[in-house]
Amino acid sequence: MKLKNILFYTTFFLIVSCSKKDNGELQPQKGSVTESVYASGVVKSENQYTVYSTVNGVLQKINAVVGETIIQGQSLFEIESEKASLNTENARLAYELSQGNSRYIQDKISEMETKVQIAKDKLALDKSVYNRNKNIKQYNVISEVDYERVELTYKNSKSSYESALKQLSQLKAQLKSDQSRNNNNLKISQQSENDFNIKSAFSGELFDILVKEGAMITPQTPLAIIGKKNSYLLELDVDENDMVRVKIGQTMLVSMDSYKGKVFEATVDKIYPILDERSRTFKIEAHFSNPPEKLFPNLTAEANIVILSRKNVLTIPKSYLIDGEYVLVNKDKKRKVKVGLSDYQNVEILAGLTAKETIYRPK
Repeated sequence: MKLKNILFYTTFFLIVSCSKKDNGELQPQKGSVTESVYASGVVKSENQYTVYSTVNGVLQKINAVVGETIIQGQSLFEIESEKASLNTENARLAYELSQGNSRYIQDKISEMETKVQIAKDKLALDKSVYNRNKNIKQYNVISEVDYERVELTYKNSKSSYESALKQLSQLKAQLKSDQSRNNNNLKISQQSENDFNIKSAFSGELFDILVKEGAMITPQTPLAIIGKKNSYLLELDVDENDMVRVKIGQTMLVSMDSYKGKVFEATVDKIYPILDERSRTFKIEAHFSNPPEKLFPNLTAEANIVILSRKNVLTIPKSYLIDGEYVLVNKDKKRKVKVGLSDYQNVEILAGLTAKETIYRPK
């Protein structure tokens, strides 16, 4: 039943307060008028969210039961992950191989250090020969050609030693870089493997499981719905034309098909400041002042958000108003009136009509 078609409790008394005759005559009466904005939506659990996977795969195992209390980090689903496990094992082997205490790394460093030592020893020998020949050159004991050959040999040995030292330094830096990269690859592989074990992001109640074991899962597949147990809110949509009148703290009257004939009070406590381009509505949240005894997620709800209310004012049925500003007097004479607040059935008359006058229903 649309809440648009029922009056607020503040105007229920107004229906019977107007003295209306069978021929459509009536006199304005004192009553209450409540102006409101319509909203519709659903009941949701606090922190309600839908569980999704971040990977593709076959659902191997469901580790939870509908209605169960879930704790944060609890495993909910296991997706087939043999390939991910193999990738993690390969990454682990590569990381272990690149660690400084591994035999492979020690052998590579030892081999390079040996080359450095050999180059160092040769440099020491060639330097000694070069210095000896340099000292005796002044006595013309050695020819210029032989001296230049000794000098070149020394310089080449020095260059080879410096090159070996540089290669050793580069090897150690490369091995350290490889170890860091392999460590990162291992962490990435372990995280990827963890993605195949889907866990709850929050503590709460498992309201529903939407898949079965053996199903093919993608990141677009909803798996389950979880929310805070025994704590509910209203998530409602308000038309963009009415949104500027809605404020936090306003009271609303809520109707639900699950509680036919009953009206519940709630308070607007959150407004999402962005327009949904498809529905041309804004989303708001509200909490019940006194919630119904039993609620469930996704129950439909309709509400009227109270914008302004006035009591003991002169009112007429909205159906007696012509073009929003005229009423019929003397059966066929139109008179202009000034109107104030209005709800779905009644309108406030500010001027142009008294309580003693009779008006007529337009034909």
